[in-house]
Amino acid sequence: MKRTLLTTLIAATATLAAASALAATPAHFAGQALMGHAKISLDQARAIALKARPGRIVDQELEREAGGSGFRYSFDVKAAGKTYEVGVDAVTGAVLENGSESAAAEAAEARTEH
Repeated sequence: MKRTLLTTLIAATATLAAASALAATPAHFAGQALMGHAKISLDQARAIALKARPGRIVDQELEREAGGSGFRYSFDVKAAGKTYEVGVDAVTGAVLENGSESAAAEAAEARTEH
């Protein structure tokens, strides 16, 4: 009986952890049609971006953009009240960009959050 209860508690904890991780992931992901060009998965790219700029990812996309391999995951990361754009090469995993978003981009994001 104790083993069954313990197994149930472990399963419930794992389910809650997975649900929390999904809730923290933006539902929107533009660029899925380009996934065939990526060697780095979205999850790997997210981990790389958050290591480079700890915070909360509020938007994400895969796009063609000059620099690196030409395919880049672009993440908007909210940290300390500011929004940063972190670009991760979709082929190599290299961080290509890690800086503040423009004031116009931040204002547009603030309008969509309210």
